[in-house]
Amino acid sequence: MSAADGTYLVVVNDEEQYSVWFADRRLPAGWRAEGTSGTREECLDHIERIWTDMRPLGLRRRMAAEAS
Repeated sequence: MSAADGTYLVVVNDEEQYSVWFADRRLPAGWRAEGTSGTREECLDHIERIWTDMRPLGLRRRMAAEAS
């Protein structure tokens, strides 16, 4: 299936930020498939469940280091 059929992928970057991407297109530089595919709504629902901390990974690491 492809985006024309309504299939999307959940993608994630090195800062652990999530997005949806068309299943039939090449992923943009810096992004990788997370492993979930489905309709746009299914992918967005999945992201809402798993992406509970919107801060980029680098910021979370810096804040954790400062708290130590």
